[in-house]
Formats: sequence, structure tokens, C-alpha cells
Amino acid sequence: LGIVPSSVVLTSFQVMSRVFLIWAVTHSVKEVQSEDSVLLFVIAWTITEIIRYSFYTFSLLNHLPYLIKWARYTLFIVLYPMGVSGELLTIYAALPFVRQAGLYSISLPNKYNFSFDYYAFLILIMISYIPIFPQLYFHMIHQRRKILSHTEEHKKFE
Repeated sequence: LGIVPSSVVLTSFQVMSRVFLIWAVTHSVKEVQSEDSVLLFVIAWTITEIIRYSFYTFSLLNHLPYLIKWARYTLFIVLYPMGVSGELLTIYAALPFVRQAGLYSISLPNKYNFSFDYYAFLILIMISYIPIFPQLYFHMIHQRRKILSHTEEHKKFE
């Protein structure tokens, strides 16, 4: 669409992962709703979105304050690990309840000859953070260097 410079694929992945964490984990496993880890990812997501949409709004208005740009490319250093930690700890806290209840699992035999173990699926989701998180995190570090150093050089000549 071109309204914001984000990749449609990355944005879709982020939205779907958040829907998954909210609905398929936190909403579905009532026992984890009072965990501190939920508060951790909700606070991280909230601050991130306030910064992100402030950045987009001011950018669209062609009046981006340096503080907003700096916050967009700096606060993720703390917020991203904070959010990921909250997400992983919440999934981990849900595991015993998912296993005990057989939540969303389908066992054999059945007429479709298909089985699905939601407990194992959640473990695979947690393991997937190992290769994905560092790639995204270091991509943001690279973006930070590129964008903020460009801004600093630009400011010298103003």
C-alpha cells in the first residue's frame, strides 16, 4: 500500500503471532492470565506500538521530531527482549495446563487419520524463537546504525 515502509510479510507475521499469543495461549489457558510474563509482553507491545505509530504519523506529516526517531530506533533494544521474554515465559507457563487438558490436540484414531499435539506445537514455537529472534534483533541494530548515524551526519551540516 505504501502508507508505511513496513514489509507486508513481516507485518502479517507480527500480527498473526500476537493474535496467536493472545488468543491461542493467554485467552485459552486461563491459568496463565495472572502471570507477570503477560504483563511483561503487554507493556513491551504497548510502548512499541505507541512509538511506532507516532513515528509513522509524524513521518506522514513530514515533521518527524528527532526524539521520536531516536525512540523508534533505540528503545527496541530493551523492549524487544522484554516482549520476547514475556511471550516465551507465558507459553512456558501454559505448557503443563495444555498437556493436562489436551487443549487443541487431536489424537488418533479418528476418521481423518490425523493427529495434532498442541503441547509439542507450543514447544516448537518456543524453539523457533532461537533462530528468528537474533536475526530480527540484529536487523534492527543494523537499521538503527544506518538511520541514526545518517541523521547525526545530516544534523552536522544543518
